[in-house]
Amino acid sequence: MGLSACGGGGEDSGASKTVRVTLANHVWTENIKKALPEFEKQTGLKVEITQLGEDQLSDQYNVKLNAGSSDIDVMMYRPLQEGKLFAKNKYLADLSDEVKSNKDWDFSDFQAGPVQATSYEGKPVGVPIITEQEVLYYRKDLLAKAGLTAPPKTLDELKAAATKIKAADPGVAGFVARTGKSPAVTQFSSFLYSFGGDFVDSSGKATVNTEQAKQAYAYYGGLIKDQGPANVSTDMSWPEAMAIFTQGKAAFYTEANSLYKNATDPAKSKVADTVGFAPFPAGPAGSKPYNIPSWALGVNDSSKNQSNAWKFVEWATGKEQTLAQQKAGVPSARTSVWANPEGTASYPKDLVEAIAASTKEGVGHDRPLVNKVAQAREIVGQPIVDAIAGKDAAAAAETANAAFQKFLDDEAK
Repeated sequence: MGLSACGGGGEDSGASKTVRVTLANHVWTENIKKALPEFEKQTGLKVEITQLGEDQLSDQYNVKLNAGSSDIDVMMYRPLQEGKLFAKNKYLADLSDEVKSNKDWDFSDFQAGPVQATSYEGKPVGVPIITEQEVLYYRKDLLAKAGLTAPPKTLDELKAAATKIKAADPGVAGFVARTGKSPAVTQFSSFLYSFGGDFVDSSGKATVNTEQAKQAYAYYGGLIKDQGPANVSTDMSWPEAMAIFTQGKAAFYTEANSLYKNATDPAKSKVADTVGFAPFPAGPAGSKPYNIPSWALGVNDSSKNQSNAWKFVEWATGKEQTLAQQKAGVPSARTSVWANPEGTASYPKDLVEAIAASTKEGVGHDRPLVNKVAQAREIVGQPIVDAIAGKDAAAAAETANAAFQKFLDDEAK
């Protein structure tokens, strides 16, 4: 059902001139708040914003959306964390008609991976606003010292380069990445896809015990165990891994591009002037990093003000606002802003190239697409921890797959 079906004559019955928008604490939100007067002037509508931290936001949605509350019109949500659950519970309105209603807004300008992640059963239920891809962060000075003229293009080359650099100076890790059971899942996903695997197959069966998945677990865990920091802990999320890299203690680091300023800002990084970026190295199945929307805007299906809610979404995700966000360092899902020199002027040139490569072959998810995402991450993340600890990655993958299949069966009931 398109939104226009909600009321007579294209305007909702009970439509209000005030659009109630719930947003997360994020630089995107700060930028949009500054531009609001322009939208209010253009449309004659008033926007009322509720802004919350991620955990409070989830709590608020759980209570209000579950109760069918109509006091949220537009909501900022995480497509890969709660999108499937929200769509399944019919919290998100079907936007099929809206995304086609304005040629200038141009839905075809959005990248395929993020659009896939904001769709449910083939229908758009959200519009992606912030994207992330996994790229390779590296130290140009350490590569030069090791006689390497270019960053590794394949996972085999990454291993060889990391081994060479660590052998030359055991105080510097060849490679660092997330090691915590749940936090590592998202960054491990690009390794899994590049080996030719995934978390589930097209029929929805668990596939973390395929030959490809076993190789990916063994590779990722082995690289951290053998070429990682000494006495590496198995509970690092990105702040701990990033700190090792920015303190000058690692040569290579695979991580979300959205965190790049932590590595290039001299106030935060001791190695700011020597950091380079490269596309995710290719595995046996090629270079298949994730290309995901970390946040999207949706319209509450219980809102009585849906046509005005869409006006806000259309404006906030239009080409003009998206370009302004992109220039402020918020990576966008629109293709046009990456092609526009203005849109990439503030980014390191090699990072722009790495992102362009990622969006071509990128996979639209970085974790299992299920209702209970946190629980699924704990299960599929266990073999990562086991492999880092030197245990049998293949056996750990078999155990995890059985647990994950049971989880999927329970969810399907």
